[in-house]
Amino acid sequence: MTDSYRSEDVQQILQRAMTRHQEGEFSHEQLVEMASELGISADNLQIAEQEWLTQRGEIQERKEFDASLKEGLKSDLFSYLAVNTFLLLLNLVTDQTVSWAIYPLLGWGLGLLLHALSTYQLKGEKYEVAFKSWREQRQLKGGTQENQHLKTLN
Repeated sequence: MTDSYRSEDVQQILQRAMTRHQEGEFSHEQLVEMASELGISADNLQIAEQEWLTQRGEIQERKEFDASLKEGLKSDLFSYLAVNTFLLLLNLVTDQTVSWAIYPLLGWGLGLLLHALSTYQLKGEKYEVAFKSWREQRQLKGGTQENQHLKTLN
């Protein structure tokens, strides 16, 4: 057995020990007590907890953003199917063949394919730009709704 441990090793060992010790949840008091026993100041614990909460909130926001991208694609797919089914049927009824309806079907289909690719392959800087834009729009809508609510109260 070795006499010294790296910081990462200590974290992993303690995490495994805590998991084995208590399956379930810890109270805030238990968290403070564990930090105190490890020599972690209350200020450092509070900062770390705030960072964790911020990170957890951003992860949730990213999940909501990803879901909104998929919902937008789903909505566009439904519109594509509804409109192009109508156009194909109209083309078949009027000409007894598919002639002109193929053009909007293919054109819109290409646009839908590009939308699907951008939804499922959005990565890196483009993803971050789209996420920040979505977040700002969401905050503006939230602020607008909040202001309207305050106006109705006054």
